[in-house]
Amino acid sequence: MTSDNARTVANVVLVSAGVAAAYVILTTPSLRRLAFRGAQLWLGASVPDYLVNQTRQAWVASASSTHRLS
Repeated sequence: MTSDNARTVANVVLVSAGVAAAYVILTTPSLRRLAFRGAQLWLGASVPDYLVNQTRQAWVASASSTHRLS
């Protein structure tokens, strides 16, 4: 088996496992609630953090460009 074939087989196995896990999670109400709650917590933490970091970077960039104009 070549490296490319092994990589293809590994990708197919991983995709199959992901699809099977998604099916089980989406068809089991308690797991579905747990997954959605986890997604809410993850998005609730990561999106505001991203926005704060972007705002801070924009603030620093605008301050440094203002000093260059003077």
